[in-house]
Amino acid sequence: MNIHNELSAELKDAMRSKDRPRSNVIRQVESEVSVAKAAPGFKGEVDDALYLTVMKSYVKKISKARREYVALGERGEEQAAKLAYEIGYLSRWLPDSLDEDATRGIVRSVIDALGVEDLKMAGRVIGQVMQSGEPVDGALVSRLVHEELSG
Repeated sequence: MNIHNELSAELKDAMRSKDRPRSNVIRQVESEVSVAKAAPGFKGEVDDALYLTVMKSYVKKISKARREYVALGERGEEQAAKLAYEIGYLSRWLPDSLDEDATRGIVRSVIDALGVEDLKMAGRVIGQVMQSGEPVDGALVSRLVHEELSG
């Protein structure tokens, strides 16, 4: 079963069971997919690859927003919890990222391979790590590269 069909079945089930948080996140993903389809220059099919790209982008966006709500403390607690639910729900379709230690190992090996010692070359290192084909989190890679080249 493809992702679109899974989400359709999930939406029907969520609506029957009056699971508003689940139906909201599914509707949001479908909305994001519609926006991606309508984007100028979109050529291709609405397939699992498009859904995965959209979900990954959406999770990245709401992860950043969630961190901002968490920083607000009690005032942002409710919204942070809502976004945490959405991230958790969508994560079952997304590939797992490497943990911090494994990512740090990749960052160090790329730094060594390129012979980079200057923080000005951080973008080159980040680019190489992101192109390595490993399932890494871009924000984590950026932070680790800066730590390694600063320290």
